[in-house]
Amino acid sequence: MNHELVIVLDFGGQYNQLIARRVRQENVYAEVLHFTTPIEEIVAKNPKGIIFTGGPSVVYEDDAPKIDPKIFDLGIPILGICYGSQLMGYTLGGKVEKAPNREYGNTEMKVQTDHVLFKDVEEQTTAWMSHTYYVSEPPAGFTITATTDSCPVAAMANEDKKLYAVQFHPEVNHTPEGQKMLLNFLVGVCGCKQDWVMTDFAQEQITKLKEKIGDKKVLLALSGGVDSSVAAVLIHRAVGKQLTCIFVDHGLLRKNEGDDVERIFGEEFDMNIIRVNCEDQFLDRLAGVADPEKKRMIIGEEFIRIFESEAKKIGTVDFLVQGTIYPDVIESGTKDAAVIKSHHNVGGLPEHVDFKEIIEPLRDLFKDEVRNVGRAVDIPEFLVSRQPFPGPGLAIRVIGAITKDKLDILREADWIFREEVKLAGIAPSLGQYFAVLTNLRSVGVMGDERTYDYTVALRSVDTSDFMTADWSRIPYEVLAKVSNRIVNEVNHVNRICYDITSKPPATIEWE
Repeated sequence: MNHELVIVLDFGGQYNQLIARRVRQENVYAEVLHFTTPIEEIVAKNPKGIIFTGGPSVVYEDDAPKIDPKIFDLGIPILGICYGSQLMGYTLGGKVEKAPNREYGNTEMKVQTDHVLFKDVEEQTTAWMSHTYYVSEPPAGFTITATTDSCPVAAMANEDKKLYAVQFHPEVNHTPEGQKMLLNFLVGVCGCKQDWVMTDFAQEQITKLKEKIGDKKVLLALSGGVDSSVAAVLIHRAVGKQLTCIFVDHGLLRKNEGDDVERIFGEEFDMNIIRVNCEDQFLDRLAGVADPEKKRMIIGEEFIRIFESEAKKIGTVDFLVQGTIYPDVIESGTKDAAVIKSHHNVGGLPEHVDFKEIIEPLRDLFKDEVRNVGRAVDIPEFLVSRQPFPGPGLAIRVIGAITKDKLDILREADWIFREEVKLAGIAPSLGQYFAVLTNLRSVGVMGDERTYDYTVALRSVDTSDFMTADWSRIPYEVLAKVSNRIVNEVNHVNRICYDITSKPPATIEWE
């Protein structure tokens, strides 16, 4: 399919896919390639523009990622970000050195508003800086287009060669006018028409999956969550009944969820679905386990063992499909990102897997993009917009050791919270909301009697990409109603707290 393309060259920065997402947000397709991709391959893709990402290296050290200087003579517009800016400056003869004062965080910046990259941007604006080194002198042919008190070359440009560089990160939310700057590069510099839509991505994925899978059999881990549901429909559109969905009901799901999954995918989508009820098996293995990483590993191991067992009943299965999305990949750790928590669909699986290959059709997408893919392939809105749910389920929302009684308490509390949020009409404005059963018990009073029961924590965040999030300002009257209902309707709960921590420093889930 022919559509405009912007290539994001990855130099090891944690925001590489986020940059691609910001480009796609402007209806321009973006693809992330490793910096070692040969120039011939880049040229063959006929990109409208190239973006160099940030990265943790020092540009003039021997082992630092480098780029073939010929790339700057192709006539293709290039935008260098952070390390990408330093690489451009260094490669073309500018001076890069260690900054006297390391800049990290929100920084006031002065820009040249008559410059194409800063069209419609305030002259005094805020940018997110994260660097120890910077370009101190731009190469010949470049002019300085932005400065900060500590950074003499916050941005630079060579108009004749269509080369642009910024020391800050325009792709993160902390640079308020950053999206405007990226749009200026895409439209004002690259001349993109902004005619790409997520339907194109969905159709391309279906075509690619058809070619890759051929007449082979596919097995998919269906949880009923947004990610695995969208992955299931993409595969089903590609190869139909060659796909078998194994729905492992581990007893760690939300209220009524198991029956909903079986009905929607088995009856409404007419997929091959096998429901495996194994609550007792999971609870036996999880008995007495309080450490969240151990919970994840146990669940991941049980999950794949059951898969292997079911696969043998089906016969030869060549491909295993997983609904991994990009924030899962980052949080599980890449070579440049520390492990925050393992996801059982990324890092929690044992090494021995009896499948030819794992397919992850959503691996480069963020949650809001996955929802848009779902809409593009006509998945009903109630399913596309349903609350995200972690692979290990309620196991990581029950703090400490798990029992069936605790899970049942949490199921009811969570159901009430979600129901009241919907009734209040505020659900569409919230990124994710759920209840957590803490391991804390405290004294309370009901009627004339003393109680010693659990504390439930409510968590709700506003986010578009799940990489960063802020706690939701849910109206007090809604929180009051939720609190009142949980304490009155759910046994063994006598206290409700609301989590007002952003991400970072916290993660969205408690464990």
